[in-house]
Amino acid sequence: MASSPDHNHTLNGDSNTHASKKPKLSFITPSEIAAEFSHHDPTVARINNGSFGSCPDSVLQAQRRWQLKYLSQPDHFYFNHLQAGILHSRTLIRDLINADHVDEVSIVDNATTAAAIVLQQAAWGFSESKFEQGDAVVMLHYAYGAVKKSIEAYVTRAGGHVIEVPLPFPLNSNDEIVTEFKKALEKGKANGRRVRLAVIDHITSMPCVVIPVKELVKICREEGVDQVFVDAAHSIGCTEVDMKDIGADYYTSNLHKWLFCPPSIAFLYCRKSPKGVELHHPVVSHEYGNGLAIESAWIGTRDYSPQLVVPAVLDFVNRFEGGIEGIKKRNHETVVEMGQMLAKAWGTHLGCPPEMCASMVMIGLPACLGISSEKDTLKLRTHLREKFAVEVPIYFRPPKNGEVESLTGYCRISHQVYNKVDDYYKFRDAINQLVSDGFTCALLSN
Repeated sequence: MASSPDHNHTLNGDSNTHASKKPKLSFITPSEIAAEFSHHDPTVARINNGSFGSCPDSVLQAQRRWQLKYLSQPDHFYFNHLQAGILHSRTLIRDLINADHVDEVSIVDNATTAAAIVLQQAAWGFSESKFEQGDAVVMLHYAYGAVKKSIEAYVTRAGGHVIEVPLPFPLNSNDEIVTEFKKALEKGKANGRRVRLAVIDHITSMPCVVIPVKELVKICREEGVDQVFVDAAHSIGCTEVDMKDIGADYYTSNLHKWLFCPPSIAFLYCRKSPKGVELHHPVVSHEYGNGLAIESAWIGTRDYSPQLVVPAVLDFVNRFEGGIEGIKKRNHETVVEMGQMLAKAWGTHLGCPPEMCASMVMIGLPACLGISSEKDTLKLRTHLREKFAVEVPIYFRPPKNGEVESLTGYCRISHQVYNKVDDYYKFRDAINQLVSDGFTCALLSN
């Protein structure tokens, strides 16, 4: 909840703002939200917050102040401000994610970097003969593409056996996920092998669905999986994030997707354990050997301002009723409402029940659009951007054997505080026009 004094004074560290005798508490207004995101292209229906996130103007101003502080006297900034500022951000993140200790929290560029840190450690386990060749790493089939590549680059090359958990789509319940996950663990343990690492998404990217991570982590513990890494690129600011409740060994999430930070910043949580596994940043700096949090806080000269504006971000979200919890609740309710509106307009369905969604939802696209390949999804996405000024990702679902007239194309819509109902109506009308015109993806040039 924000108080009535000028918000910018708070960001500037001005403690001498006038306090009235009867302070009036108020929340951010629609016009103030519009001003905070006035740098967004007003001609585009930007219903894809999930890909790159968004950053309000007040936080961009705070970032600029940090950048100028560095540029005005880099030595003073390095020795007297940088480490203290990053520690402050780590402390705030610790509280947001309910971790026990601040030294369990490192700040890195993004979830892809965090995955490289964890998978690098797994690769050393194989190359240093701590693991047997052929021991397994389990991951979801819908794991993020870059994470799959990291597993290939680190684990497969080092001699690990990778098992993908096939997941159905559309999904009807968490039971479908749990059943397939258990089967994959059984496969990983066949012939006396060990499952050394399970990589679990919290919210898959494409198709997007909230995964029951707490239950899957519990199953991993029961089945003797060495370590669990939760790739939660979308989670913080989007769904419930509680380290003590989830119980994973490693957990990462981007703060620039759903928590309004400028790109790029993510946290990597590493649970303290008696095993004392030592992780290292893949970029080796002078800080090597001083612990991952310290290594990550200095990887050479670069712009660290995204890692320093977390206090300003919390100032921003607390201007909303209910703070970040209120934002998450309203985003979820609105994106489900908009998804149901689109599904009804197109005669299709959602990709999963509303309770398996957070601030993003999948909706089937009319079958007559003729989406028959990944290439078609990119062509259609470009067409929607260039002809209709709608920005939305498209997903191709290959038809299964025996399926007739199944939906092969789905869109993923997001909702963030800057979105308006008209953004979704614009998308609805664009698809309806394509259907009315007899459009198919085959008409688009390669």
